[in-house]
Amino acid sequence: MLAQARALNGWSQRDLAERLGISQRYVWEIEAGKPSIFTERLFAYIRETGTTLTATIREPDEPTDGRPR
Repeated sequence: MLAQARALNGWSQRDLAERLGISQRYVWEIEAGKPSIFTERLFAYIRETGTTLTATIREPDEPTDGRPR
């Protein structure tokens, strides 16, 4: 879903990485669902508290930061 949202904005993994100030490899790992201690603990927290996590992809709006999309 995250890769779809990125693509909908017309960004490559490298583009998004630059926007976020992280490496392209880290974007790839996030999109690939590579487990990390943070995500493992986050999802354990969600399960334990009975929380439901949902995500919605919205159509991209005009950029608000002056950068082209």
